[in-house]
Amino acid sequence: MQNLDDYDIVKTFGAEYRGVVGYYLLATDVWRFNRLRWVAETSMLKTLAAKHQSTVTKMAAKHKTTIETPHGLRACFEARVERDGKQPLVARFGGVPLIWDKAAVLADRIPARAPYPRKELVTRLLRRRCELCEETGKVVVHQVRQLASLGEPGPDQPVWAALMTRKQRKTLVVCHPCHETIHHRRPTANTA
Repeated sequence: MQNLDDYDIVKTFGAEYRGVVGYYLLATDVWRFNRLRWVAETSMLKTLAAKHQSTVTKMAAKHKTTIETPHGLRACFEARVERDGKQPLVARFGGVPLIWDKAAVLADRIPARAPYPRKELVTRLLRRRCELCEETGKVVVHQVRQLASLGEPGPDQPVWAALMTRKQRKTLVVCHPCHETIHHRRPTANTA
């Protein structure tokens, strides 16, 4: 983070600290985050000191300020970026009172699941319809290793093999009786 400017360093540390503390404001012992504040503040000041090849004390003196909060004046660290004709950009670390807030509201958003399209075979299985005899009910999948093993299309090719060749699929969703018929090499009743 030493390659960032002071504003970005203070903004990053401040945002992470505020995020953690803000989430736990409902806890009765939120005061325990004093240790986290000290660790994050020291880390931020050491990062700034290493960037400017200075000391932590000088960086603390340079960036220290006092702000008004609903709980009174609070000490914090601030970095400003002055802009012509606009409000200055202000990044702050601290200033968050570690006081139990009974009225705090957690806005935990449940991430929306990415809509993954179903595989074609899953869609065919969920229809619960035999692709040979069109009967509905319990179905299974008949599968061959490769389409070339089905043989050449023609009058000698079984109905199920012709259907798989026509669909260009190595799988066929069939009912149990049709599956038995396929494995026993009997011709199917339906000549679809």
